Amino acid sequence: MTRSTAFEEFKQQLKEKNDIVEVIGSYIKLERRGYQYWACCPFHHEKTPSFAINAADRYYHCFGCHASGDVITFVKEYENVDFMQAVQILAARVGLEVPAYDDRAAEEAAAKKKKRDRLSSLMRLSARFYLKNLYSGRAEEHVDYLAKRGIQPSVMKKFGLGASLDFYGLPAYLLANGFTPEECVESGACSRTEEGRLIDAEGGRLIIPIINHMDEVVAFGGRVMRPTDHAKYKNTRETMLFDKSKNLFNINLVKKEKRAGAIPYLIMVEGYMDAISLYQAGFHNVVASMGTSLTKEQARLAKRYTDTVLISYDGDFAGQSANLRGLDILKAEGLKVRVVPMPEGMDPDDVVRRQGTEGYRKCLDAAMPLIDFRILAVQRKYHVNDPYEKRDFVREALTVIRDAESAAEREELLARISEISGISRQALEHDLEQGAAKPVKQPDVPRDGSLPKRDASDGETRAARFVLAACLLSKPYTLDCDLGEREFTNDEHRVIAGYIMNGRKTGRVHAGGIFELMDPDGELAEVLNLDYGDNLDGENAERYFADCLAVIDRKTLTDRIAKERERYTAAQTDGERLEILRRIDEYTKKLKKQSGGKI
Repeated sequence: MTRSTAFEEFKQQLKEKNDIVEVIGSYIKLERRGYQYWACCPFHHEKTPSFAINAADRYYHCFGCHASGDVITFVKEYENVDFMQAVQILAARVGLEVPAYDDRAAEEAAAKKKKRDRLSSLMRLSARFYLKNLYSGRAEEHVDYLAKRGIQPSVMKKFGLGASLDFYGLPAYLLANGFTPEECVESGACSRTEEGRLIDAEGGRLIIPIINHMDEVVAFGGRVMRPTDHAKYKNTRETMLFDKSKNLFNINLVKKEKRAGAIPYLIMVEGYMDAISLYQAGFHNVVASMGTSLTKEQARLAKRYTDTVLISYDGDFAGQSANLRGLDILKAEGLKVRVVPMPEGMDPDDVVRRQGTEGYRKCLDAAMPLIDFRILAVQRKYHVNDPYEKRDFVREALTVIRDAESAAEREELLARISEISGISRQALEHDLEQGAAKPVKQPDVPRDGSLPKRDASDGETRAARFVLAACLLSKPYTLDCDLGEREFTNDEHRVIAGYIMNGRKTGRVHAGGIFELMDPDGELAEVLNLDYGDNLDGENAERYFADCLAVIDRKTLTDRIAKERERYTAAQTDGERLEILRRIDEYTKKLKKQSGGKI
């Protein structure tokens, strides 16, 4: 048995031991309806569940965004990891050892994993180096800074804070431990001078390790110790390990909090020191966005741990329209968003240091829904005592109110605008109605952001989808259907048909296995859309299946006749032409029979 074959058998065993319902149910809440399990899709925002799990065939499908896959695909997408990392997570879950494998794609994945493991080891070793520096007696400047910030020794150790003493100590240490100069640079821990000399990328700074949800050190944040023209804070550049848009600082400790019990909400701050200060004050459910505009990936990461996020940025945040737009990303991913109003010019760290835990708790208690905060932000932009600015304030506030989710919310907000502006609520309601455009239904957008494919209007495509869906799920009325006699014009349909025919030879046709062969976001998603409800199991399903086969057969015969006519034109001998005419006659008779005597 080759290593490749052994790995394929291992994958089957992995899927069998990891029940897809149990695995997905450990991440999101499922509701059983008959033989299927349903949930709100974790990959796009929705209020009505359209994410379904077919337990028997071991796959999931979302009828909203068309996300589909098996248990490995789900872990890969939800945990934001590559294929082999997903395999390792599932293997660890059931106590299996991942075997070696050797096909080309797998070899590339193995090489990538090996490289990633090397860089991960380098970053972990670097973190230990920095930690040791902090307690070496040579980092007085770093220790004094932490003392001034009021950071306790136990918290310093909890976050693995460290010190870079110079620009050359780390590179020398890593090279002495067997890492190459190229690995030092690729990890982001080191960089090169214009002369090509290897230096510590965070040289001389206070070091804050950035640890992902898998407990890996993926990057470092560094704070300067002395006034400088350079940025006060500096992150490791993006690498194979680190993509700032997909990470949240302190998510590793939040994950441990989640294991200990439910997290009612996440507090999201901007910087590392805000997160560390709040953690020390007892607010352990805190993460930092690290100064980046919020991204969809960060929103999905937060959603794994809670459904509510309290945004706690600095007191000038209301005026930052770009960041306000970023909060809509959180809302679009199905998170409830509340914004914590901070004292003007203060950030969370300032509040905790000056007013203590209770002072910050009062800020949290005053957290307001996102739409209320947007109204506050608009109010701060204008002087409502000036008649011209008051009109601008009302105009912009009404655009915010149009996003309200209920009539009650709109009424409450209109009353507030009326109170601020002195304009009657009736007049505001009239302007709101006049300015409201007719609602336009937006199409569901797939996860990659591309426009969704239109459903094919031709009957042949619809027929092929139904036939393939029924055969893929081994419906009783499909067992005598020979797909080998049919020709499918769509390349992806041919792959699905081939998978079904091969599976029938071994007596094992599971829809969950098809995801290894093709893109689940393509035509496969359209085929799987027929899986639930009465489409394949209703009393008319068998009759409709026969009708669909007839459509495919007519299409097959028509295409064969057309091809034979092309061959006839190119034929060189009478013998060839006679044979072609015989086949055309045979196909024409079959087509006439299919069409009830009419062509």
